[in-house]
Amino acid sequence: MIAFIARRLIAAVILLVAVSAVTFAIFFVLPQLATGGGPDSLAGKYVGRTATPEIVHDVAVKLGFWDPLPLQYWHWLKAVFVGSTYNYGPATAVCPAPCLGYSYITQQPVWPDLLDRAPVTFSLAIGAAVLWVLMGVSTGVLSALRRGTFFDRAAMGISLAGVSLPIFFTGLVCLAFLSYQLRITAPGGSYVSFFTNPGRWAFFLLLPWVTLAFQFSANYARLTRAGMLETMNEDYIRTARAKGLAERTVVVKHGLRGALTPLLTIFGLDVGLLLGGAVLTESTFSLKGLGKYSIDAINAGDLPKVLGVVLFAATFVVLANLIVDILYAVVDPRVRT
Repeated sequence: MIAFIARRLIAAVILLVAVSAVTFAIFFVLPQLATGGGPDSLAGKYVGRTATPEIVHDVAVKLGFWDPLPLQYWHWLKAVFVGSTYNYGPATAVCPAPCLGYSYITQQPVWPDLLDRAPVTFSLAIGAAVLWVLMGVSTGVLSALRRGTFFDRAAMGISLAGVSLPIFFTGLVCLAFLSYQLRITAPGGSYVSFFTNPGRWAFFLLLPWVTLAFQFSANYARLTRAGMLETMNEDYIRTARAKGLAERTVVVKHGLRGALTPLLTIFGLDVGLLLGGAVLTESTFSLKGLGKYSIDAINAGDLPKVLGVVLFAATFVVLANLIVDILYAVVDPRVRT
């Protein structure tokens, strides 16, 4: 087991380095090719539009944009661990570790902004994940046990609608009915820390949780139903029943355990992506999380902010997959070899 975890940790580190290299190339090389302005086009973001070409070129040299790409990547990667100094002409700015970039627009390090926005996104992702797992798995199990009944058809029909409808549509519908007409939930745009007031924290996030969980739980219900239908016909299920085990024990301990194994993979990916920013949900409900932060950075053309969010999200996706691999080893010892 220890050797298995060590192999997965090494693979996760290698994957993170590869993702960071590809992301660096996308955000620092492709913009130069697209504009045709070379490294000076990146430096122009720091000095403004009124600067002369000579000033822009001088700033590009000071920022290292004319260095060879491998050297630029090494300086950027080293800054993540030890920090960096940005000399953009009029002043010199210090970006302490971990330095994921320095904003063109606000001229501030990106990492503190990510820490400020992360609690909103984490609260949204974790709360919604609990709801969609409970709703999706329970619905899928009941549909499989009552195959062909009205409940089964209705549940799968609703699940199909949940998978098909985009989040901004269901979010606006829920806002119109639950918030503005029935006044059951908060209309969005507000956030209170869990440690400040847990009740207000849950009240403000309830509608985004339900909306996000409706979309994800639909897919989990369909997968759970398919897995349960396959698992409940296995020989070991019939053996468990022949031994006289209670039906609840057969379903939960034997049937559900086998059906949940494939769900671990998509759960890790879904949670990892949401922790990196639920873009549509945060935009629909005006939540100032990482998703809204990345949208604002894209609209402003602030590449370091976008790069920071991408790496932040990639880290959580890799970590989520690492946790899923370890859980696989716990559920099914055969994967340890």
